[in-house]
Amino acid sequence: MRKDLGNRFDVLFPKMPNPMNAKYDEWKILFEKIAPLLDNNVILIGHSLGAIFLVKYLSENKFPKNILATLLVSPPYDDEDMEESLGDFVPKSLDKLNKQGGKIFIYQSKDDKVVPSSHLEKYKKALPNAIIREFKKRGHFDQPKFPELIKDIKGL
Repeated sequence: MRKDLGNRFDVLFPKMPNPMNAKYDEWKILFEKIAPLLDNNVILIGHSLGAIFLVKYLSENKFPKNILATLLVSPPYDDEDMEESLGDFVPKSLDKLNKQGGKIFIYQSKDDKVVPSSHLEKYKKALPNAIIREFKKRGHFDQPKFPELIKDIKGL
């Protein structure tokens, strides 16, 4: 992604703690250490559990910087139709996200075996102003290139 975005963007990929047994509070602690170091007009990107982490965090907390955009890739909405429980990652409301998340993009593939496309329908209702990018055969977006995401970031 760094190479695809070029020098115009600083890219940070924080390694979140304990990904195989993730705990929201542990992720929150790390995120709150990183957030003040970011510039204003930040672009936040989360994939899968990282996406629902951003959804919950931005729905329940005031982010210390201005957010230009929030890009959510294969974001689960809740535990429904999921093989594994999302535990304490599920937010109660998305109101604050709507207010502080900047331009919100959601990327979902119809053939995603991890996050069913029914979750996208819930996001469409909860975030009616979100820009939806729906794909047919991208699975859980595990491929190394994601040109549509790069194009959206460069277009901000």
